[in-house]
Amino acid sequence: MSEVRTRFAPSPTGFFHIGSARTALFNWLYARHVGGKFVLRIEDTDKERNTKEFLDVILESLRWLGMDWDEGPEVGGNFGPYFQSQRGEFYKEKVRELMDKGRAYEKDGAIWFRLEGERETVYDDFLKKEIERVHATPVVIDDVIRGRVERAEDRDFVIVRGNGEPVFHLVNVVDDIAMKITHVIRGEDHLSNTSKHIELYKAFGVEPPKFAHIPLILKTEGAGKMSKRDRGALIEEYRSRHFMPAAVRNFLCLLGWTPKDGREILPIEDIIEQFDLCDVHQANARFDERKMAFFNQEYLRALPDESFAWLAAPVLGEANVIDEKTNEDYIQRVLALCKPKAHALDTLPAFVNYFFTDEFPLDEKGYAKLCKKSDPVARCRELVPELEAAQDVAPATIDAIFEKLGAANGVKATDYFSPLRFAVSGQPGGPGLHEILELIGRERTLSRVKKFIEKMSK
Repeated sequence: MSEVRTRFAPSPTGFFHIGSARTALFNWLYARHVGGKFVLRIEDTDKERNTKEFLDVILESLRWLGMDWDEGPEVGGNFGPYFQSQRGEFYKEKVRELMDKGRAYEKDGAIWFRLEGERETVYDDFLKKEIERVHATPVVIDDVIRGRVERAEDRDFVIVRGNGEPVFHLVNVVDDIAMKITHVIRGEDHLSNTSKHIELYKAFGVEPPKFAHIPLILKTEGAGKMSKRDRGALIEEYRSRHFMPAAVRNFLCLLGWTPKDGREILPIEDIIEQFDLCDVHQANARFDERKMAFFNQEYLRALPDESFAWLAAPVLGEANVIDEKTNEDYIQRVLALCKPKAHALDTLPAFVNYFFTDEFPLDEKGYAKLCKKSDPVARCRELVPELEAAQDVAPATIDAIFEKLGAANGVKATDYFSPLRFAVSGQPGGPGLHEILELIGRERTLSRVKKFIEKMSK
């Protein structure tokens, strides 16, 4: 068997879509699984819409997701150039070849590909005119994922527009031949194009590559394919929200494929080892942003404390939660404490803010729930003299205060737990209360309790 060569051929006409990222990933995974080559080719023939900005987005997003390419932009290779805008002469040469073979002709200023088969002229109700229909032999597509598919083209199709621009069908086939692509892995929505492409391969006298059409990605809610306009559809969004790239990549792997060992969260080395095209699902995959967020949370929690702090500190700095004057050791201690409860880096500033300032917001919904269980202000008033008399806020000290006050006031010792947490943090949940108090210390604890009582008593 010859070396497996897959390719990803995006157009730099917009931001990087989840579906495009998943297509690139499946091509990359299969190439890595079999020890082949992954080629990046840029479809930049749309001069009006292509921009350097969007090309950079594609390249940066692929690298962010950990996908390296063996041939392509900034890497080079033996089958370049890897920009279709630089391959015009290749296309002209191949069009001349088709015309010399009688398989292409000019009509209405465009160049058409001539299908082989019996022809008849019929009236087309949609076009409201007579057209020539071709009774061609059905094309058999032995799709690696979808199995045997038969499709027949019934009319010639344009391969070069009237303005001289080659059409998608032509350039993809010509480039895949020139770059010796062995496997074309793309979305199911391209299956309707495949019969045209196979007809072109046959006309060039070349054996077609293996085709594998991966399932579509559906919207989180409702019907239909996920588009660039749908919420959560762009890779840039997750980059800007400081998602872990490995978590996003892991999630994308599961949009149409399931590991054989049943695990969902697993290292990329294990995914590469298990991934195979024959195991890709035929059924469409549904995008679930909550599941991706869960993956991201699990990846964050699995980080060593030092790595988590290295990623988190710049985020806190951007949000003005910390600055260069903030004690480094204190930052490390806070982040180590909060890591197990952290949901994401983009929400981390709000989650840890109260450790670094005494001016923090109070969670209104959390306070309302607290009031249904007890009177948090009354509990805090009872805490003040005990905290003033205490030498510290060590766990044993706080537990003893709770027990003493509970017995004296005819309530449970645990009734003081939530009001004290809320008074010092403004949040109903988070890290352990004892750990919070030890980090902020007795003076700040007492000051916050008094401030809480004053604020909620107005």
